[in-house]
Amino acid sequence: QAQLVESGGGLVQPGGSLRLSCTASGFIFRFVDMGWYRQAPGKQRELVAGITSGGSTNYAASVKGRFTISTDNAKKTLYLQMNSLKPEDTAVYFCNADPSRWTWGQGTQVTVSS
Repeated sequence: QAQLVESGGGLVQPGGSLRLSCTASGFIFRFVDMGWYRQAPGKQRELVAGITSGGSTNYAASVKGRFTISTDNAKKTLYLQMNSLKPEDTAVYFCNADPSRWTWGQGTQVTVSS
């Protein structure tokens, strides 16, 4: 059974940076297309970045040029480097397959505020 554990969130000022991590287990990580999702209060969960098993990436327009998704297959870990953060990036961030297929983890809270 797949398990996903997100970490790395926190409170950051506008313009700041954070790196999120997602540790995966229970499936063959290197064969799965993965994604980072976020859910802001009162809004639906949305995909912000995806990476295929071959390393191709795609980003939501709202984060393109600021966020970078990557993987470390040896560590079975998915990363999201977030730069130039804006208040509208405030949300709980989750990882899952792309498209999502597993039970959602607890996520990690990212708050961008001065």
